[in-house]
Amino acid sequence: MLEGTAELTFVTPKREAEAQVFLEANPDVTSFHLIWTDMCGVQRGKILRRDELVPAYRDGRFFPISALVLDVTGQDVVETGMVWDDGDRDLLLWPVPNSLRRIPWLAEPSAQYIAHIHELDGTPHICDPRNLLAQVAARFAELKLTPVAAVELEFYLVDKEAALAGKPIPPRNQVNASRPQHLQAYYLQDLDDFAPFFSDLYTMAAIQDLPAKTLISEYAPGQMEIVLRHRADVLKAGDEAIMLKRLIKACAEKHGLIATFMAKPYAQYSGCGMHIHVSVADEAGRNLFAAEDPLKNELLLQAVGGLKATIAESMLVFAPNANSYRRFRRNSYAPVAANWGINNRTVSIRIPAGAAETCHIEHRPAGADANPYFVLACVLAGIHHGIVEKLDPGNPVTGNGYEKRSRRIPSNWFEAIDAFWRAPVMKEYFGEKLIDVFCTLKEVEADRFFAEPSPQDYAWYLRTI
Repeated sequence: MLEGTAELTFVTPKREAEAQVFLEANPDVTSFHLIWTDMCGVQRGKILRRDELVPAYRDGRFFPISALVLDVTGQDVVETGMVWDDGDRDLLLWPVPNSLRRIPWLAEPSAQYIAHIHELDGTPHICDPRNLLAQVAARFAELKLTPVAAVELEFYLVDKEAALAGKPIPPRNQVNASRPQHLQAYYLQDLDDFAPFFSDLYTMAAIQDLPAKTLISEYAPGQMEIVLRHRADVLKAGDEAIMLKRLIKACAEKHGLIATFMAKPYAQYSGCGMHIHVSVADEAGRNLFAAEDPLKNELLLQAVGGLKATIAESMLVFAPNANSYRRFRRNSYAPVAANWGINNRTVSIRIPAGAAETCHIEHRPAGADANPYFVLACVLAGIHHGIVEKLDPGNPVTGNGYEKRSRRIPSNWFEAIDAFWRAPVMKEYFGEKLIDVFCTLKEVEADRFFAEPSPQDYAWYLRTI
């Protein structure tokens, strides 16, 4: 059984009432999207009709166990032992409380809610990434601490026709139809040129009660970043990251664009990261990482020590796909080593500049293609490990972290799979079952990926060798 889960495992009359209240307040809504996020970060689920909503809140909805072990293409990974060996038995999808929201981008009046997977007896299934995050977060209560986190997402807007043809290029802007061609980091004109898209995006985010905040044009044509607000409920932080990714993609489609969270869609441009901003609070809600000088905050340093110690073994979570490893290049703003620094973007673990009371950690290794629940769980596990073991992070990197010798991190998919399978710390937090299932899933997925010759194979080898 999953220990320490803060949420109730069985539905309550209050949850059923939540559905009824929503129906009464939204008499026009006829369609309800049930959203569950798998290990690969892909959103799966069902679409229910209006008369099915209350029963779904009262009784849950059945979902096959094989859905837990689909690869990124949606293909069964029978090698996990969770398909035919289990008779592809049913589990239950239960609604996450207070996640029911209208969907503003569809023509048919619709709504959505987030679900998590349980056994039929109500036990949260450990291979559901959201349940894992709940389990890891609950361990902080033993220390009388509360983790506080926010997710920062980078993505590319790309030309729709080119993207669907498998050859992405920057899109024509929405003002004069020219294409962005230069890096132009933090260029306000790029944001103005796509103002109709962003205006709709923020309007829709408000409808869904998503705290989408600062918008930045990043370091490549068509690359953008949106920051979410810090949450003392890390499960909510994960939910909001999932919802924001879905919203960005849908809003882009509405405007004739494609939004991609691929880690590295272009060889010549920077990749897309998912940066996690995190601190811990005491029972009164005070930020315990607060410091005029981070080097004098022992708890903060221990947390950094834990993150530094667990980066290498966690890379499969931070970089779960073949494309993920194209992002890690020197002088690319993506980290390449297990290191840390203060006000330094060349490292994996950064203490940003700011007022003392806002002092926190920015965790930079994860790509935008990673599963937010898994990433948050890994980050919190590393912090918890560092605090419990009182780990020393060593001296911070000063200057160019790309030029300093530091503990290396896995640089390819297979190395990361092996590191996670052997993970001494993450096994304690994730459990051997989940580690084995995820490694098996990704090992099979990697085998399938590399079995297919790519255009680069033909360009390099067809006539040359």
